[in-house]
Amino acid sequence: MKPEALDLLDRRFPAKRALITGGASGLGLATAEWLARRAWRVGLVDLSAERLASAASCLRELGASEVCTAVADVADDASVKTAIDGCADRWGGLDYALNAAGVASAGYFLDTPHDDWHWLMGINLFGVVSSCRAELPHMLAGGGGLIVNVASAAGFVSGAGMSPYNVSKAGVISLSETLDQEHREQGVQVTAAMPGFFRTNLLDTARASPDELAVARKIMQASNLEASPVALEILLRAAQGDRHVVLPAQYRHLWRFKRLLPEAFQRFMVRFRNQAEKRMLARQKQREAGGG
Repeated sequence: MKPEALDLLDRRFPAKRALITGGASGLGLATAEWLARRAWRVGLVDLSAERLASAASCLRELGASEVCTAVADVADDASVKTAIDGCADRWGGLDYALNAAGVASAGYFLDTPHDDWHWLMGINLFGVVSSCRAELPHMLAGGGGLIVNVASAAGFVSGAGMSPYNVSKAGVISLSETLDQEHREQGVQVTAAMPGFFRTNLLDTARASPDELAVARKIMQASNLEASPVALEILLRAAQGDRHVVLPAQYRHLWRFKRLLPEAFQRFMVRFRNQAEKRMLARQKQREAGGG
């Protein structure tokens, strides 16, 4: 997709006021960079003051008309509301929001500590809830806006060994659909973005066994997709009015498969997982034999 196509986003929101949670790295920062090149005002919310300072400097160099930053934990409702209100009040409103803050975990359900559920849901799901609760009033007061909540293909694939992550992302999809129904007639569009694996720093804070992390890193590194083109496609398709953005193409096939033939999809996923585990065991045996 060509960056010039973002003219549509500029026309929809000429005031160019954007707020991004998880904005100092990964998909959030990549989105901010696209907007900065088009002279948007960009607000970044992130947990790291150091990353925020670096990101803000980068965005100013790219051409952002103004950069607003706030250190906040999206799992803390009061903290994220203060951060979002600060940027929106400063600009007299808010046009676009991307809720991209997120973490990951891996491991089978009975092996996953209860604390991991609370930690992950607090950020991935309730963090999005808190962000939307802070963003929506500004958009409604201004007569409209666009919220993009970053879910994941995991939210509909529901693959084995990732139950907390899957549940949190399925929740984000459902929340986005609900809010879009509630506020569409008031001019607010809410889109769920559901990307598959692409190269990002999501695994840096992931909670998982070393073996599970190694597998996830291999899958992520095998992807030839970087954050920047993912951010561009999400921006453009949301600007066009899409309420569900699934990418890349192979994940759109899975999305349709799951919706049309859910039972067949479940059988397919079990076979897929079994085959993947057999391949892993075979590779492990080869390494052990070679090491001997």
